[in-house]
Amino acid sequence: MQVMVLGAGRMGRAAAWDLARQPGVERLCLVDHDATALEVARGELARLLERAAPHARPRIETRCCSLDDAAQLPALLASADVALSSADYRFNEALTRAAIEAQCHLCDLGGNVHVVERQLALHAEAERRGVTVIPDCGLAPGLACLLAARAVERLERTEAIQLRVGGLPKHPKPPLNYKLVFSARGLVNEYLEPSEVLRDGVPVRVPSLSEVERVSFPPFGLLEAFHTSGGASTLPRTLQGKVRQLDYKTLRYPGHAAAFAALQALGLLSEEPVDGVVPRQLTERLLERALEDDDTDVVLLRVTAEGYHEGRRQRLVVELVDEHDEATGHSAMARTTAYSAAAVAYLLGAGAIARHGVLPGELALPLERTLEAVRARGLDLQERWERLS
Repeated sequence: MQVMVLGAGRMGRAAAWDLARQPGVERLCLVDHDATALEVARGELARLLERAAPHARPRIETRCCSLDDAAQLPALLASADVALSSADYRFNEALTRAAIEAQCHLCDLGGNVHVVERQLALHAEAERRGVTVIPDCGLAPGLACLLAARAVERLERTEAIQLRVGGLPKHPKPPLNYKLVFSARGLVNEYLEPSEVLRDGVPVRVPSLSEVERVSFPPFGLLEAFHTSGGASTLPRTLQGKVRQLDYKTLRYPGHAAAFAALQALGLLSEEPVDGVVPRQLTERLLERALEDDDTDVVLLRVTAEGYHEGRRQRLVVELVDEHDEATGHSAMARTTAYSAAAVAYLLGAGAIARHGVLPGELALPLERTLEAVRARGLDLQERWERLS
């Protein structure tokens, strides 16, 4: 199997390591525009693969090039059977077009609903060319959506689904009680775009940072959850007619939503220049400076589905608590996001996904097999049934 990973940041390096140790991967090419980042990534991969089993030592290549030149992307992807993009979501439409032309399967970390809509519009051409493209394959969107879709399969009738997911510092520091576990641009985008939910079976858009609720998540105490964009991806549409209530909210330590709502109200997240300065760009730079530290992170996930099982009204709860891994140096966010996407990429490259086209994961993937692959990567998904009155 010839594999390509686009982006040599935290997520890309973790995905590359995961894929490089899988049987059948003969060559892995890591692509980035930053030669220094590629050098760091190559050294990290070499160190980690020294401990891997002998079969898990593919040829590692790096390629320094920009993804901005869309005309060059088909030739780039033509050398791979499957590509995983951890690059900025703004590249994903062009990468989808290039993957179709190059007949290279593709998955990405996604994160922007408008980009995903443009990718899905390319479904017919991808299907005709025998290519499978699956957007939004990280943690949320991604793993959380697959867990929700699988819960619907297991229930005889589903009434409501809640997805609650967050990446948090293990030792929060005021005033934001947060550390960056992915890009500041991605974080701000989640807070600006509206969130799509199902209410009484109808898709509705609600403002991000709204409807803050308290959530208990032992042993992390009382947290807050609020709407953010993109986390549910296409679920509200694909599950319409099967579920009456569905929403996705991000978990944070208390006070976080109010702080970012204030930044938004002041115009500090705006893209409109003020005296030659773009407030959002400046705010993101300041967030990068203020929220980068050596603290470790934790990822919390809870997917709750209520409905009927074995003739009784019950609730299925699936939870994940994941922490920074000292052995690999991968953060909890990198593990849960990149490993989940790598599981999808590997299934694509291995020919385990029968459907072609540009498709949401919940429609394209064999759900139970994909979740087994996620568990095999050390992500400890715990589930329980609770009887409802």
